[in-house]
Amino acid sequence: MNSKYMLKYMERSDGGRFGMDAPKPIGYWLMHLHDLLERQFDVVLGDLGLARRHWQVLHTLSRGAVPREELAEVLAPFWRDGEPDLAQVLDGHDGLAARGWTRADGHTVELTASGRAVHAQAADRIARSRAVVLGELTPEQYEQTVRNLSVMAANVEADLAAGADAVR
Repeated sequence: MNSKYMLKYMERSDGGRFGMDAPKPIGYWLMHLHDLLERQFDVVLGDLGLARRHWQVLHTLSRGAVPREELAEVLAPFWRDGEPDLAQVLDGHDGLAARGWTRADGHTVELTASGRAVHAQAADRIARSRAVVLGELTPEQYEQTVRNLSVMAANVEADLAAGADAVR
């Protein structure tokens, strides 16, 4: 990247300059927080043999039995390529069923008594972890942050659906 382009890239729309002391953009904070949360899940749940995906399945099933297809649909937005898929998390050699924490009745999956017990143990840790993440934020500040991110996501989704012509 040539220096003239880099200088232009580093200019803000208000004429100011980005620098080492400038606030980092939202993309930085989104990725940084995501990475930190993944690491925190590993620390908080690792000794239980749980990863974040295991937790998501356990927590979803804690509300009651769910058809496998519905479970996959509910969790799909959170799972990325390259991560264990639902079949691996449920039915893999170290999956939740192999541990005796879930059982399937036809196409419906539910927690067993031991699955409910490990969910309760993990849920207590997750609650403490969430309290750390939120720190001094008020419930209103958290709700506003979620609303703001939701609006930003909807804006980009609408633009992409329109073919992103508005930003070309």
